[in-house]
Amino acid sequence: MQYESEATQFLSQLKNERPHLENEQQKGRALLWDKQLDRKLQEGFKEAKVAQKPYVYQSK
Repeated sequence: MQYESEATQFLSQLKNERPHLENEQQKGRALLWDKQLDRKLQEGFKEAKVAQKPYVYQSK
């Protein structure tokens, strides 16, 4: 028998108890992370960025 850590055992048990969990994780990832970026739009954002002053809280 191979050694299984407590964390691995917990995750295995959780996946057995909730088989839909992995699909929910993939939906959440797709919602927030798996996006196609518009390269030209990203370049425009980069060019439009204004340099921050060294000490932003100092008043004039």
